[in-house]
Amino acid sequence: MVVKSGEHENRDRTYSITELCKEFEVTPRTLRFYEQKGLLSPARRGWTRLFSYRDRARLKLILRGKKVGFSLEEIKELLDLYSLRDGQLTQLRVASTKMRERLDALQVQRVELDEAILDLQRTVEIVDGMLKERTEGNAVKAKAG
Repeated sequence: MVVKSGEHENRDRTYSITELCKEFEVTPRTLRFYEQKGLLSPARRGWTRLFSYRDRARLKLILRGKKVGFSLEEIKELLDLYSLRDGQLTQLRVASTKMRERLDALQVQRVELDEAILDLQRTVEIVDGMLKERTEGNAVKAKAG
């Protein structure tokens, strides 16, 4: 992994719920939900939640996972593997397997979507043709009547 300049100093930084909501375009309710599900573990100072660098990184991974269709359970399973102290071998192996499975499923979905789109396009053409015939037929009847 390439570490960007200044990235190490950011590891000690904390983030408010407002900052993370703004940065990742999510609601406070979303962050509280992820916390409730055990995906995020912000520290508390009174009523205030303080999210760590780790929480921010986890949120980024959660949102990426959701974007490609992983369930929250699957995302949690992958994130929890980080805590194993095996040099991330287990996590990388499991992640690779799950990502390949998800990629295969998305490719199947793409084929199914392409077929559905073609079918719908054909149906729209048929319905539009019928509509045009009826509209023209009514116009001819109106002129004759």
